[in-house]
Amino acid sequence: MAAVQIAPVAQRAGIAAGTVYRYFPGKTDLVAAVLAEISEQEITALRRAAANAPGPLSALACAMMSFAARLLRERRLAFATIAEPVDPALEPIRLKFRKLLAEELASRIAAAAASGHLPEQDASLAAVGVLGLLVEGTIGPLAPQSSGRERELVQTLTLTALRALGLPDPRARGVVVQTKVSEN
Repeated sequence: MAAVQIAPVAQRAGIAAGTVYRYFPGKTDLVAAVLAEISEQEITALRRAAANAPGPLSALACAMMSFAARLLRERRLAFATIAEPVDPALEPIRLKFRKLLAEELASRIAAAAASGHLPEQDASLAAVGVLGLLVEGTIGPLAPQSSGRERELVQTLTLTALRALGLPDPRARGVVVQTKVSEN
């Protein structure tokens, strides 16, 4: 985010820098708009992945796998969007994105618990933990670097999250299956 400059953005868009400033008074405004767009795209992708699942537990697993795969596919952008230290003026937008992610996961956790697939729990708090596990496990400083084993990493993180939520053996139940990292 710190490297963003208006002139190269304008050049890439094929417009004058003054035109960019007409719509975005400063770099922070431009980056804020980009963050808002990325946030909307990611929440939509998470919902789409869950919507295609046959039940609430599968929907939760699909949402987690999709999110983790998308983080891995665009690590640099994901880090910039979620974790990179940025201008304090951008923090509220990033926090809103993280809250939306947690709310989406919480609704999936609550649905899986309501259907009896997971034990009763504080879905909002559990979602924060799952979100932390997925972010830290994919783009955090301790996350493994690209090794060609992204599919295995996505599955391991999803299995770990499901176990943490109280599902003793998600693999045996067929909840976590092979997935392509390139899926949306």
